[in-house]
Amino acid sequence: MASSITHKTVFILDRSPFFAQSCNQPIEYDTLKSKGSGVIPAAPIYKSLWTCNVEGVQEYLRIVFDIYPKDRHFRVVSGRTSLNPWNCPDTITTLNMRLAQVGPPLKSKKDDSEYSVFHGLSSAIDCLREPTQEQQDMLDNGDIVRNRGRIIYLTVLKNDMQVNHLEEYILEALQHNKMSSSSDLLPIDECELVLVHTVPVGHDIRITEKPCRELNSCVKFEVTSSHSGRHLYNKLVYLCCKHFDLCSTTVTGIPMKEEQNASSSANYDVELLHPATAHDELFKNEHAEGLVIKSKEGLPIDTTPLKWCTPKSNVIELHQCSAAYRICPVDVNSRPSSCLTNFLISGRAVMLEQPRKSGAKVISHMLAAHGGEIFIHSLPTSRSILEDPPSISEGCGGRVTDYRITAFGEFMKENRLAPTKASLLESYGNRKPYLYAIDHLEKSSRCWPMVISETILFNLQNLSQLPQLLVQETLTEEQLLECTKLIYKVLEMEQKNDPLPIPATGSRGKGPKRDELYRQLWSELETLVRSYSDTSEKHNKVLECLLNCKKPSDEKVIVTRKTPSKKEDKSGGGAGGLTEAEQSWKELDRYQQMSTREKMEASQGEKTQDAPPPKKLKAEELLMRSGGQTLLTMWNNRLKTIHQKRSHEFDARLDSPGDKAKLYIHLDENSSEQSNVNTANVAKKQPVM
Repeated sequence: MASSITHKTVFILDRSPFFAQSCNQPIEYDTLKSKGSGVIPAAPIYKSLWTCNVEGVQEYLRIVFDIYPKDRHFRVVSGRTSLNPWNCPDTITTLNMRLAQVGPPLKSKKDDSEYSVFHGLSSAIDCLREPTQEQQDMLDNGDIVRNRGRIIYLTVLKNDMQVNHLEEYILEALQHNKMSSSSDLLPIDECELVLVHTVPVGHDIRITEKPCRELNSCVKFEVTSSHSGRHLYNKLVYLCCKHFDLCSTTVTGIPMKEEQNASSSANYDVELLHPATAHDELFKNEHAEGLVIKSKEGLPIDTTPLKWCTPKSNVIELHQCSAAYRICPVDVNSRPSSCLTNFLISGRAVMLEQPRKSGAKVISHMLAAHGGEIFIHSLPTSRSILEDPPSISEGCGGRVTDYRITAFGEFMKENRLAPTKASLLESYGNRKPYLYAIDHLEKSSRCWPMVISETILFNLQNLSQLPQLLVQETLTEEQLLECTKLIYKVLEMEQKNDPLPIPATGSRGKGPKRDELYRQLWSELETLVRSYSDTSEKHNKVLECLLNCKKPSDEKVIVTRKTPSKKEDKSGGGAGGLTEAEQSWKELDRYQQMSTREKMEASQGEKTQDAPPPKKLKAEELLMRSGGQTLLTMWNNRLKTIHQKRSHEFDARLDSPGDKAKLYIHLDENSSEQSNVNTANVAKKQPVM
């Protein structure tokens, strides 16, 4: 831990006159809710930028010391003055005393050189070179010490040019310290500089933020900015979580009695910080909905809500926890945080469950106190750590009992590594011998199922020689003949309808049909032979033999569908070349052109002329109550019934021959009679020539 970059951290507080001004964030402290007519409300107060910086540093230290009480050391520098040593028993108390002696910055402007940002940076580098007690013990024992540390500078930057000057300065300073030798100081192996540019609330931030990047092999540089007040507090808590790998957990639904009315209670939430490894078990699977939300305290981090369960005094689940980590409340002064802390320190334990909309309750964490300190315990949600490790027969999907263990043992014997011989090295040429071993292993495992239920081919003993022959680099004529004999053997088995070993799928009921088993066997054969067909020309001949012998089941199905019966030819009117789908579409069009009466007669004719259906199971009889009706007839009858319930059929459509009824059928007759009358009248009026 003494070699970690989190072992040493130096804070630099800029004490220039700029930080004597207000942060522009008001704080209301008037506690009187009901005021009389003559009472003047108290004006809000404002903290200075210096006060906000000091409080932010104290909050940073509080979180780290609550979670890591040992092996984490901090120093605070203001200008050229170091306020505390490394090996300080009570860092926060010592800092408060020294800060009170230093006092706030003065508003009167003196020489700017006295408050130069380079003074504080130079003092921080000197502090990093001083060894801590752990590093000194390692030096005394003769161990190698890697001196690494972090510098956090709370200041105000004028422009981006000043940021570039600080980059150059830190590089030159570390290079100079490496060249200087001293028996009491350590060279800095790695340093991370974080510049925090802070301005009053409402002011413009004119500095470009830069993410953490490496300037060289031993220097990392980062620039971040924030407004003062509450914003700076959130920024420093975010940096603390980032630097020490912390995450947030929000305990939701804590029942607590109301402060005003003790007879009623309400649910509160408390946000806790702890090491991120406490959620490793939680995030092994995919994120469930609502498992990660935004922080309820306004922090720029995500939090994991865990629901409060009924507290227990005698916790049986404690011995099953996989890890325990210290916690730190985000808002330590709030009433819910104080009540939760006192409740746990009294000896009670609280189980925390994951948020789930459905399903069983999943308890993943537990809060309990040990020796006056509160810990969050990670509970395994799947397998307990006290159980024996899973055997080889237990995979991701559950227990697998049909591994090809014996075949895998033979496979390992055939692919074992052995020292090469001098005679073989000459034949290898420039190629490394292990490359041949890798090629052989890849070729042997191209088509090698791990489970018995996944294959039929490798379960047939009379075909076990085929994979062994195909793995070879070359095939002789005798071996080629043997491969073709094995393929013909499969064809003979299919013609005799010999039974095949049924793979145990674990499902109840009847297994697959024999045709499906042979179809799977031919598919496995083709996959096996194709994977080795590019090895040599004779391997390709084996593939050609297989393709010639393979049953063309799909083609036969297509031929039978394209060959209609004589009855279909007569009813189709010479449409023997049409496919079954085309004939179905034509029948549907013809049916739609029929009248309602013809549809009823057709449906009744189908009921009387169709053959009785074969005997079926009871479940099928419940589904097929309509006898020999087709699906189209059943659908049309259903639509007709629904239509008749909605409205009465149009009388003209009932008398018309088709579905379409012709309107105004006497209109043509009236128009023709009227035209004849008009013609006669015109003929009477014309004079006779």
